[in-house]
Amino acid sequence: MDSCVFCKIASGQIETPFVHEDDLAVAFLDLQPQAPTHVLVIPRRHIASLNEAHDPQLLGHLLLTARKTAEKIGLSQYRLVINTGPDAGQSVFHLHVHVLGGRLMNWPPG
Repeated sequence: MDSCVFCKIASGQIETPFVHEDDLAVAFLDLQPQAPTHVLVIPRRHIASLNEAHDPQLLGHLLLTARKTAEKIGLSQYRLVINTGPDAGQSVFHLHVHVLGGRLMNWPPG
């Protein structure tokens, strides 16, 4: 996707320091953090949302990458969020997992 900002980040067109990087996914700090620690984990290939994701291995990899990323940055307690669609708060239409931590998380969210 030529216009997708997350595709540009994943491919290196937009320079972004990665917290994690492998063949399938990258993780980087969110520019508009919603918690003291807020990292995004995205697949390198474009998938618009969870509704378009059909590869269970990739989905599992994203979750394990989120866990590894949380460990790497020192979070032992954190929340993972995947927003799907505009009514759920998705603003960038490239699948991404939010890793949020560093403060008490209230329930219910939103």
